[in-house]
Amino acid sequence: MTADIESLVLEHLRHIRGRVDQIGDDITDLKHRMSSLETAMVGVKRELTHGDETDARQQVSLDRIVERIERIERRLDLLP
Repeated sequence: MTADIESLVLEHLRHIRGRVDQIGDDITDLKHRMSSLETAMVGVKRELTHGDETDARQQVSLDRIVERIERIERRLDLLP
């Protein structure tokens, strides 16, 4: 009977070890996937920053154009 109990315990321990190994593999896979997501997020943030820089440059250009138009209108006495 003791041999049967030992065999049963060993069988359960093997099963538990197999599941722990599988969970370890799953965690490794999840870590790789998270790293990929983090890398993708950095790319998205970089693109957003680039877009913000472009918007700021365009706004500066528009401000300069508005100033020039106002100056032209003043010279031509077109302002109310």
